[in-house]
Amino acid sequence: MLSSIINSCPVSVGGDEALAKSTEKKNAIRHTGLLPAVSGLSAFDANIILKYEALTFPEGKVLAEYVWIDASGNCRSKTRTLPANKVTRVDLLPKWNFDGSSTDQAPADNSEVILRPCRIFKDPFRPSAVGKIPNIIVMCDTYTPSGEPLPTNNRYVAARSFRGHELEEVWYGMEQEYTLFNLDEKTPLGWPRGGEPARGQGTYYCGVGPENNYGRPIVEAHYRACIYAGIDISGCNGEVLPGQHEYQVGPCVGIDAGDQLYISRYILQRVCEDFQVCCVVHPKPIKGEW
Repeated sequence: MLSSIINSCPVSVGGDEALAKSTEKKNAIRHTGLLPAVSGLSAFDANIILKYEALTFPEGKVLAEYVWIDASGNCRSKTRTLPANKVTRVDLLPKWNFDGSSTDQAPADNSEVILRPCRIFKDPFRPSAVGKIPNIIVMCDTYTPSGEPLPTNNRYVAARSFRGHELEEVWYGMEQEYTLFNLDEKTPLGWPRGGEPARGQGTYYCGVGPENNYGRPIVEAHYRACIYAGIDISGCNGEVLPGQHEYQVGPCVGIDAGDQLYISRYILQRVCEDFQVCCVVHPKPIKGEW
């Protein structure tokens, strides 16, 4: 979509020199990795994407996106096809594996890591027709082939702390801040390249208007996708840093709080893929009063 918009821009009449400058400008926009002044545009042609999204799945088949947490605390995922009768309960889902040497979770000479399904969510990126079994996202934790939890499997440690306390209903509510960046991974959305906004903080927190809120379509898309997936997202707002937002998840009970928060992060990263922006979940990614 972005490339088609760029290509449709009119060229000033002025001979070969004007044409060369126009072409140079187009190529610069394509290759800098920065969004143009109009934010929130995908770098892919939506008409081409829709052609494939319109294809129907055979009856009895479901796509399952297995998600896990890598050694750095980031989400990884891979897709598999499953029979529909295997996706109605988490205990029916098969285990899977991946190459742990590529995620810093296993040595190269013994790299197999086992994924154990823990929680099912509806997949907002592969919606199914009404009345059909939905495609799913599967939250997993990680084990060695012999069944030992990996040192990076903090979910196992957390879940173990809840065992034996099934009669207690422990509630958690969480707030997740995130900042949207251009594809240079240095410039927050709405900021001038290499500089700072002309105004300091004060108007951006819960702000409205194009001068105060950058990336609202991304925020709205993420919110809706989380609700569709079955995540108990309970609110969102703009933060004091231009281009920074936050959302709340909960109240959730027990280990489900962690599962929902991490899948909400996964969904956020996938939404940012569609909008071709980067996302950082560090609460203070920019030095200064922000």
